[in-house]
Amino acid sequence: MIQENWDDSVQKDVINMLRKIIPKGVWLHDRQDGNGDAHLKAGLVGPSQSIPLIDGRLGLSQWQNIFFCEFDGPRSRRTIICTVLRDDK
Repeated sequence: MIQENWDDSVQKDVINMLRKIIPKGVWLHDRQDGNGDAHLKAGLVGPSQSIPLIDGRLGLSQWQNIFFCEFDGPRSRRTIICTVLRDDK
């Protein structure tokens, strides 16, 4: 997720909002393994971001940063894949 990074209240607000709109323990999938909310939150936030590189730097505004959203964990290991596309114009 790309979000404001100047004030950590924004990240806390995102977490609190997701907890309110997608609570734990009320989903059909919870009968399987108790993580129905994690699947729904991950689907809402999405699995990826596209960020342009501008003069070799991430094209984020002054206040933005990239946040890894972990809804089913923490896990001892996660793999993050970064793909760089080059434009030969």
